[in-house]
Amino acid sequence: MYRLAGDDVAALWSTLAGVAARHLAEVEVLAGEYLGARDGLEQVTADELAKRLGAGEVIVLDVRPTAEYAAGHIAGARSAPIEQLPGLIGELPHDSEVVAYCRGPYCVYADDAVRLLHEHGVAARRLDIGFPEWQRAGHPVATAR
Repeated sequence: MYRLAGDDVAALWSTLAGVAARHLAEVEVLAGEYLGARDGLEQVTADELAKRLGAGEVIVLDVRPTAEYAAGHIAGARSAPIEQLPGLIGELPHDSEVVAYCRGPYCVYADDAVRLLHEHGVAARRLDIGFPEWQRAGHPVATAR
């Protein structure tokens, strides 16, 4: 497991990734090779998710490891580490949309979660950013400590 040294490190990482994505077309190609085809993996923006969370219209799953969830997560999100998600699918209502998120836009966990949920008939999308960006944007967060 890894852990960021602080919010300033998360901000630096996010800024560096953003600069690379804007200036290097290869980043998208490499991300595609790493993440695989993202066809059918719809995304939801942070602002849209915040509105839907406030209205109680969505279930949010944090698919990062439990320790990362405990350290900080989107307020209202459920912990569903990717390796435990298959066992949790039966607990999810099939009449609600699910949004999965993890460490950032290139984190494979959220993609894998959405694919798995779709395979089980659950309507799911991934958040277009990760927890560090959500927190830095000033959206509601919580801790399990």
